[in-house]
Amino acid sequence: QVQLVESGGALVQPGGSLILSCAASGSIFTIYAMGWYRQAPGAQRELVATITRGGSTNYADSVKGRFTISRDNAKNTVYLQMNSLKPEDTATYSCNAEIQASPNRKFEVWGQGTLVTVSS
Repeated sequence: QVQLVESGGALVQPGGSLILSCAASGSIFTIYAMGWYRQAPGAQRELVATITRGGSTNYADSVKGRFTISRDNAKNTVYLQMNSLKPEDTATYSCNAEIQASPNRKFEVWGQGTLVTVSS
C-alpha cells in the first residue's frame, strides 16, 4: 500500500509565502509524474503544477511566476513553493503521484490534502 502525506498548509497573509511538502511511503518501485492540485470551497479541483521524474514542469496560468514545483526522488517527496500568495489561492491542496509498485502494478495515489488560507 502506498500513501501520500502532505504538510505545510497554514494561514498566511496576502503577499506571503508557504512551502508544501508531500511524501510518498509504502511499497514503491518508481514514482513517475507527481503533481499538486487544489480545490476551493464550492469549486472544482484544478491542476496547480506537475513535474515528471526527470524534472519537466507544467503550471496553471494562474500560478506561473509565483509557484515552483520541485521533487527529491531519493526522498519520494514533491514540494510546492508558493510566493506572492493571493486570497484566490485559498484552497485545499492535494498531491498526486503515478506509482509503479511492481513491474505489473501501476496506479495513481492521492493525498488527503492540506488547507492553505490566504487572508489578512
